Amino acid sequence: MNIENFKNILIEKFGEGIILQSDHQSIAVPTESIAEVCQLMLEHEECYFDMLSCLTALDNGVEKGTMEVIYNLYSIPYEHKLMLKVIFPRNEKGEALPDVPTVSHIWKTADWHEREAFDLVGINFTGHPDLRRILLPEDWDGHPLRKDYQAQEYYHGIQVKY
Repeated sequence: MNIENFKNILIEKFGEGIILQSDHQSIAVPTESIAEVCQLMLEHEECYFDMLSCLTALDNGVEKGTMEVIYNLYSIPYEHKLMLKVIFPRNEKGEALPDVPTVSHIWKTADWHEREAFDLVGINFTGHPDLRRILLPEDWDGHPLRKDYQAQEYYHGIQVKY
Protein backbone atom coordinates (compact mmCIF):
# COMPACT_ATOMS: atom_id res chain seq x y z
CA MET A 1 0.00 0.00 0.00
CA ASN A 2 1.09 3.57 -0.57
CA ILE A 3 0.19 7.01 0.70
CA GLU A 4 -2.72 7.36 -1.74
CA ASN A 5 -4.29 4.15 -0.41
CA PHE A 6 -4.07 5.43 3.15
CA LYS A 7 -5.54 8.80 2.14
CA ASN A 8 -8.46 7.02 0.44
CA ILE A 9 -9.15 4.98 3.58
CA LEU A 10 -9.23 8.16 5.67
CA ILE A 11 -11.43 10.03 3.17
CA GLU A 12 -13.86 7.10 2.97
CA LYS A 13 -14.31 7.13 6.76
CA PHE A 14 -14.03 10.85 7.62
CA GLY A 15 -14.63 12.77 4.37
CA GLU A 16 -12.39 15.03 2.26
CA GLY A 17 -11.77 17.51 5.10
CA ILE A 18 -9.67 14.99 7.04
CA ILE A 19 -6.65 15.56 4.77
CA LEU A 20 -5.17 19.00 5.42
CA GLN A 21 -1.87 18.41 3.63
CA SER A 22 -0.04 15.47 2.15
CA ASP A 23 3.11 14.63 0.27
CA HIS A 24 4.82 11.42 -0.80
CA GLN A 25 5.44 10.31 2.79
CA SER A 26 3.06 12.05 5.20
CA ILE A 27 -0.53 13.07 5.82
CA ALA A 28 -1.52 16.04 7.98
CA VAL A 29 -4.89 15.76 9.72
CA PRO A 30 -6.85 18.10 12.02
CA THR A 31 -5.45 18.11 15.55
CA GLU A 32 -8.80 17.27 17.14
CA SER A 33 -9.12 14.16 14.90
CA ILE A 34 -5.72 12.55 15.52
CA ALA A 35 -6.92 9.95 18.04
CA GLU A 36 -9.79 8.80 15.80
CA VAL A 37 -7.48 8.66 12.78
CA CYS A 38 -4.91 6.62 14.69
CA GLN A 39 -7.59 4.25 15.99
CA LEU A 40 -8.77 3.67 12.42
CA MET A 41 -5.20 3.08 11.22
CA LEU A 42 -4.80 0.40 13.91
CA GLU A 43 -8.16 -1.30 13.39
CA HIS A 44 -8.54 -1.13 9.59
CA GLU A 45 -7.91 -4.60 8.16
CA GLU A 46 -5.78 -3.32 5.27
CA CYS A 47 -3.60 -1.11 7.47
CA TYR A 48 -3.17 -2.62 10.93
CA PHE A 49 -0.59 -0.15 12.19
CA ASP A 50 0.15 -2.06 15.35
CA MET A 51 3.26 -0.07 16.25
CA LEU A 52 3.89 3.59 16.99
CA SER A 53 7.60 3.70 16.10
CA CYS A 54 8.09 7.29 17.13
CA LEU A 55 6.17 10.35 18.21
CA THR A 56 8.03 13.64 18.13
CA ALA A 57 7.21 17.32 18.36
CA LEU A 58 8.57 20.40 16.59
CA ASP A 59 8.43 24.09 17.28
CA ASN A 60 8.44 25.85 13.90
CA GLY A 61 9.34 29.11 15.58
CA VAL A 62 7.74 32.43 16.36
CA GLU A 63 7.85 33.57 12.72
CA LYS A 64 5.75 30.64 11.48
CA GLY A 65 3.70 30.57 14.66
CA THR A 66 3.08 26.81 14.50
CA MET A 67 4.06 23.59 16.19
CA GLU A 68 3.73 19.99 15.02
CA VAL A 69 3.40 16.52 16.43
CA ILE A 70 4.59 13.78 14.09
CA TYR A 71 3.52 10.15 14.42
CA ASN A 72 5.53 7.41 12.66
CA LEU A 73 3.36 4.31 12.35
CA TYR A 74 4.43 0.83 11.32
CA SER A 75 2.53 -2.35 10.55
CA ILE A 76 4.61 -5.36 11.54
CA PRO A 77 2.60 -7.97 9.58
CA TYR A 78 2.17 -5.84 6.42
CA GLU A 79 5.44 -3.87 6.68
CA HIS A 80 3.56 -0.61 5.92
CA LYS A 81 4.93 2.74 7.06
CA LEU A 82 2.96 5.95 7.49
CA MET A 83 3.76 9.37 8.89
CA LEU A 84 0.84 11.35 10.31
CA LYS A 85 1.13 14.99 11.39
CA VAL A 86 -0.89 17.54 13.27
CA ILE A 87 0.00 21.22 12.86
CA PHE A 88 -1.39 23.81 15.26
CA PRO A 89 -0.74 27.36 16.51
CA ARG A 90 2.00 27.74 19.08
CA ASN A 91 1.16 29.44 22.34
CA GLU A 92 2.63 32.79 23.33
CA LYS A 93 4.37 33.32 26.65
CA GLY A 94 1.77 33.37 29.43
CA GLU A 95 -0.85 31.46 27.39
CA ALA A 96 -1.90 27.88 28.07
CA LEU A 97 0.08 25.16 26.33
CA PRO A 98 -1.40 23.93 23.03
CA ASP A 99 -3.65 20.86 23.35
CA VAL A 100 -3.35 17.66 21.32
CA PRO A 101 -5.43 14.55 22.11
CA THR A 102 -3.42 11.65 23.51
CA VAL A 103 -2.97 8.39 21.61
CA SER A 104 -1.59 6.57 24.66
CA HIS A 105 -4.80 4.53 24.90
CA ILE A 106 -4.12 3.21 21.38
CA TRP A 107 -0.38 2.47 21.69
CA LYS A 108 1.15 2.21 25.16
CA THR A 109 4.50 3.45 23.87
CA ALA A 110 2.91 6.87 23.28
CA ASP A 111 2.86 7.37 27.06
CA TRP A 112 6.56 8.21 27.32
CA HIS A 113 6.79 9.80 23.86
CA GLU A 114 4.03 12.27 24.79
CA ARG A 115 5.63 12.97 28.16
CA GLU A 116 8.90 13.82 26.40
CA ALA A 117 7.11 16.16 23.95
CA PHE A 118 5.33 17.80 26.90
CA ASP A 119 8.58 18.19 28.82
CA LEU A 120 10.85 19.48 26.06
CA VAL A 121 8.49 21.25 23.64
CA GLY A 122 5.54 22.20 25.85
CA ILE A 123 2.53 20.43 24.34
CA ASN A 124 -0.38 19.34 26.53
CA PHE A 125 -1.69 15.89 25.56
CA THR A 126 -5.32 15.90 26.70
CA GLY A 127 -6.51 12.64 28.19
CA HIS A 128 -2.99 11.40 28.94
CA PRO A 129 -3.00 9.22 32.09
CA ASP A 130 0.18 10.65 33.66
CA LEU A 131 1.33 13.80 31.89
CA ARG A 132 4.34 15.11 33.81
CA ARG A 133 7.96 15.90 33.04
CA ILE A 134 10.10 12.90 32.19
CA LEU A 135 13.61 14.33 31.69
CA LEU A 136 13.66 17.62 33.59
CA PRO A 137 12.74 18.34 37.21
CA GLU A 138 9.08 19.20 37.85
CA ASP A 139 9.93 22.79 38.81
CA TRP A 140 12.09 23.49 35.73
CA ASP A 141 11.24 26.75 34.01
CA GLY A 142 10.34 26.45 30.31
CA HIS A 143 10.66 23.88 27.54
CA PRO A 144 14.22 23.57 26.14
CA LEU A 145 13.37 22.56 22.57
CA ARG A 146 11.31 25.68 21.96
CA LYS A 147 12.90 28.07 19.48
CA ASP A 148 12.47 30.99 21.90
CA TYR A 149 13.70 29.10 25.00
CA GLN A 150 15.97 31.04 27.34
CA ALA A 151 17.77 28.87 29.88
CA GLN A 152 17.53 30.09 33.43
CA GLU A 153 20.85 31.22 34.88
CA TYR A 154 20.51 29.34 38.16
CA TYR A 155 18.53 26.33 39.32
CA HIS A 156 18.40 25.88 43.11
CA GLY A 157 21.62 27.87 43.46
CA ILE A 158 23.49 25.91 40.79
CA GLN A 159 24.66 27.80 37.72
CA VAL A 160 22.95 26.41 34.61
CA LYS A 161 24.69 28.34 31.86
CA TYR A 162 28.43 27.90 31.61
